Amino acid sequence: MATIERRVSDVSVDEKAHAADSSVSDSKEHYDDLPALAKADADDVGDVSEDVRAIDLDASGHERPIETNQDYALRLVSLDDDPTLPIHTFRTWFLGLGLACFAAVLGELFYFRPQTVQVSGLFLQVFAFILGRGLETILPGPNHPRFQTRDTCRMYVTNPLHVDIKEHVAISIMSTTASDQAIAISVFAAQDLYYNITINPAIAVFTLIASQLIGYGLAGLARDYLVYPTWAVYPFLMPQVQLFDAMHRGKGIFQQRKRRIFFWAVLVGIFIWEWFPEYIAPTLTGISIVCLASQHSAWVTRIFGGAAGNEGLGLFAISLDWNYVGSGGSAIGSLFTPLATQLSLYSGVVVCILAFCLCYSQNVWHAQNFPFLSQLLFYEDGREYDQLAILNPDFTLNTTKLEQQGLPYYAASQTLYQISRTAYIGTALTHFFIWHAKDVYNIIRNVRTKECDDVHYQKMKVYKEVPFWWFGIIFVITFALGLGLLYAAKSGLPWWGFIVALIFSTAFVPVLGTLYATVGYQPSLQFLIQMVGGAMIPGRPVANMYFTLYGYQTYQLTLNLLRDLKLGQYTKLPPRATFIMQTVGGIIGGVLNYVVMQSVIDGNREILLDVQGTNVWSGQQVQSYNSQAITWGGLSKPLYSPGARYGFIPWMLLAGLAVPIPFYIAHRLWPKAGFNLVFTPVLVAELGYLSVGINSSWMTSLAVAIFSQWYLRKYRPRWFRKYNFLLSAALDGGTQIMVFVYSFAVGGASGKATPFPTWALNPKGNPDYCLRLTD
Repeated sequence: MATIERRVSDVSVDEKAHAADSSVSDSKEHYDDLPALAKADADDVGDVSEDVRAIDLDASGHERPIETNQDYALRLVSLDDDPTLPIHTFRTWFLGLGLACFAAVLGELFYFRPQTVQVSGLFLQVFAFILGRGLETILPGPNHPRFQTRDTCRMYVTNPLHVDIKEHVAISIMSTTASDQAIAISVFAAQDLYYNITINPAIAVFTLIASQLIGYGLAGLARDYLVYPTWAVYPFLMPQVQLFDAMHRGKGIFQQRKRRIFFWAVLVGIFIWEWFPEYIAPTLTGISIVCLASQHSAWVTRIFGGAAGNEGLGLFAISLDWNYVGSGGSAIGSLFTPLATQLSLYSGVVVCILAFCLCYSQNVWHAQNFPFLSQLLFYEDGREYDQLAILNPDFTLNTTKLEQQGLPYYAASQTLYQISRTAYIGTALTHFFIWHAKDVYNIIRNVRTKECDDVHYQKMKVYKEVPFWWFGIIFVITFALGLGLLYAAKSGLPWWGFIVALIFSTAFVPVLGTLYATVGYQPSLQFLIQMVGGAMIPGRPVANMYFTLYGYQTYQLTLNLLRDLKLGQYTKLPPRATFIMQTVGGIIGGVLNYVVMQSVIDGNREILLDVQGTNVWSGQQVQSYNSQAITWGGLSKPLYSPGARYGFIPWMLLAGLAVPIPFYIAHRLWPKAGFNLVFTPVLVAELGYLSVGINSSWMTSLAVAIFSQWYLRKYRPRWFRKYNFLLSAALDGGTQIMVFVYSFAVGGASGKATPFPTWALNPKGNPDYCLRLTD
């Protein structure tokens, strides 16, 4: 048996890789200082839930904080594997298909919520486990007395004695893929709500499927450097991975049982609690002392409000709603995202508040004529802009009508959001080339001659890899399907525009994917793609929507597919099983996304068109997508050319290129000062963080992040290793189970909402008692 020393050396990578990412940096110094106990047999690594293991200790015998890539790979993730465990059982497919349908429906309902919330993979993971345990007794199998005297081999494949980890991971990946919110929904919803166009259902469904799966070819290319290496940590996967371990590994170990009890207790507790802020007492979503003291001031609402959609900036508000505090299971989570990433994000939020207030108070861009926070377009006098009044019947720009109507305006907050999301693309490029380009180049150069030495990758060698031609076939099929459907849908996007969109998406996968894999932040390409589409195909807002669909969603879903491949590597699910589950999940998601979208629009059209919406339904994502398509696609030249009203915004791309350079120089001059911990793309991207949705939770989220990622990680490393990520899994899982039950029971997802009676913590108007600024 190899020694721990050998296992540590197995995961060594270039010492310079990701020097900027301290939370996942590849410093080996900690391992060189391991005590003598660490020289024992590899069995001394032990289960990840054990109290004391040699690999966790420093030279003085105290447990070290989780800091490096190797810490994540060896101290948080189990190396155990049993290649004989069945995967493609009846239970896998029955639950996988059922949960995929469920997740697709839930994901689409969340799309129309007032705050952007994703379906938590943790929630689906918990639900799959509960249902799987139920099927252990319901379906006949080797555990059923009637079949004890029969040949159980066939039955074992149908319904094994217990739900194993590979079945569980396969079910979770299929359902998570189905839950991914499709950008195509924004296209179809915008056409329905703002252009009075109802897309043929068959065209819509197949467009959804094509756009969901076309990124597979890119995933096949990128897995060598964004999945296999140790430095590709994907920190937001840790709660899921540890939950799989707690549910399936080490069942005879008391501590593992203790972790399971802890998980279920927290999950049940948060499920019960969430009924209060979500339904019974919405004031708990954002308790604002300032608003309670001054209920008739518009400025108090703008600065200190935030418990209602598009209300205010949430300064000093306290949120007791984990649905918002914990980010709803998205990539940025208070309990699992490295502290440096979160501090960079919230530094951007502070600048965001100052910029929003300054622009509004100084009436920059006629800000006071429009709502403080809004995603819509307006006439100069504040009326909502009639976009159809400037378009021809084929939805191309009519310059004569434009002269009559005048150019539209954005709310100042939305303008600042565009500035930040344009500038950070340039910042991300410079950040990548400064910190990561050399490492990625070395991996690509050596990919055919030097095998990856990651311990989990080595364990996966017992399984057949997915041939690249599998990815290629799916890409070719979806490419042909997507191209044909562009013309069938009369999108106005020419064939060459479709190809250019895919080229842009491909080029940014290694650049922005590196940031996603190392610090857990998924940057958005949307503004860059819309800008390029507007320059290439001017005067066509609908064509710009489709250009953005394939230029942005292809990149986004490629990263999601790489995420699942990494989850499969951590949990030892064979790559071919992961590939199949992703493909099926993408198809199911495409079909059901459209069905649910039509149902929500038909039942809530007026609410979706309203600026503020309700606490249950909001069209903010569709509004934003449509406004950007009109401005970038239809009005790019009169609005964004040099000297035009918003002509400075494209130049922010170049300005962003310079942002990381001072921090890099400062780090070289003062390497111990921490300048390498400032993730400039995250900071710049979130200068418009509060431009939309419910904003009352961000200060609570920051407090939780500091407590978890600084205090617990540094001063309670054992508790952090064993329980922190499990706590995140329980809180997210219980919260989203509650949101699902609430949505269908009383929230209106089933067709009729049942509001809770008005009382002190459920007042009329804004839940935090701030003055309501919009009707």
